Amino acid sequence: MGKGVMSEKLKYELAHDLGFAEKVEDRDWSDVTTGEVGSMVREAIKRGEQAMAEEARASGIVHQNAQ
Repeated sequence: MGKGVMSEKLKYELAHDLGFAEKVEDRDWSDVTTGEVGSMVREAIKRGEQAMAEEARASGIVHQNAQ
């Protein structure tokens, strides 16, 4: 995966949460499928949007993506 886009910690956390951590235990991402990478990206976006919505709620600001 591209450097600087996602932290290493987040990538491994997502791989674990999405059920394919065993593929990257050796720090080799070559066995991860494009579908799995897509799932990681979607989940990272979802978490980012949720964090923004929570921050907005805490600040009393209504965010366009707030749920």
